[in-house]
Amino acid sequence: MSHLRPSPITSTVDFERDGVQHGFLRLPYSRDDSAWGSVMIPICVIRNGSGPSALLTGGNHGDEYEGPLALYDLARTLDPKQVSGTVIIVPAMNYPAFRAGTRTSPIDKGNLNRSFPGRSDGTVTEKIADYFQRELLPRTDIALDFHSGGKTLDFVPFCAAHTRPDKELEAKGFAAVEAFSAPWSMKMLEIDAVGMFDTAAEEMGKLFITTELGGGGTSRAETVRIARRGVLNVLRHAGIVAGAVEMQPTRWLDMPSGDCFSFAEDDGMIETMIDLGEPVEEGQVLARIHSIGRTGAAPQEIRARMSGLLAARHFPGLVKAGDCTAVVAVLVD
Repeated sequence: MSHLRPSPITSTVDFERDGVQHGFLRLPYSRDDSAWGSVMIPICVIRNGSGPSALLTGGNHGDEYEGPLALYDLARTLDPKQVSGTVIIVPAMNYPAFRAGTRTSPIDKGNLNRSFPGRSDGTVTEKIADYFQRELLPRTDIALDFHSGGKTLDFVPFCAAHTRPDKELEAKGFAAVEAFSAPWSMKMLEIDAVGMFDTAAEEMGKLFITTELGGGGTSRAETVRIARRGVLNVLRHAGIVAGAVEMQPTRWLDMPSGDCFSFAEDDGMIETMIDLGEPVEEGQVLARIHSIGRTGAAPQEIRARMSGLLAARHFPGLVKAGDCTAVVAVLVD
């Protein structure tokens, strides 16, 4: 089978060597402006003897910035003497998308977080997924993949894990989420988990947590602080970095069903009726979509299908049919 062929990606770092290494995952990519060119994905490995291993990633989507900001900083500053085990840092997984500031790769339009398990003979994005699937995840005890809303969504800042059939792993995941200490902690439900990095890690039995830390295709001082504190907290919680977890108050949210999600049925201009973090009652108008083709048309109303609070919203002023307009989550006592 094609996905069992050796990966074309080579690493310039040695995952078994102690110390700090800054290097690249080099993926050959022949193109008009570079016949024997490569995609050079930055990677850092910090290792100090035996112990657990963490894989820390950002830029799975190229227009999300809290993760890359926190991880480039961590790669520069983490003292290997404080480490027991191995920390693998890839600040921008889908590096072509990150360089372009887009959700998907400008090379093949690939959404890395829908491309797992990938293919060693596939597109550039599929080759990146294949390398993580076969080379990096197997080395990992705990994976933290940073996300935020990108250009099209905005979230209350939360760390999240999924409910899992293995309740022991589920409990460990939620404990790591609590240690991250974002203002909000989420029991996460995905619209479609097929092809996700999360799913690939969880199917291997790995501990996996993720975040949504704002959005709008930018970052804020507060959300970057949350990311920087959170990643160190997770490493301390896992026993990989010395020191006590810097706990901050967090409130738990749950996404119990697909009723959390609301979608636009028409194109138009969106008017958000409730701000992030505000309470929501079932049936309440979350947003209105105004027709822009002509005057005189009444707006379409997007109503909540459950009570809770507004955890996410569509960010740009214009919306298309099928866009996610709002996400409601339930506050857990």
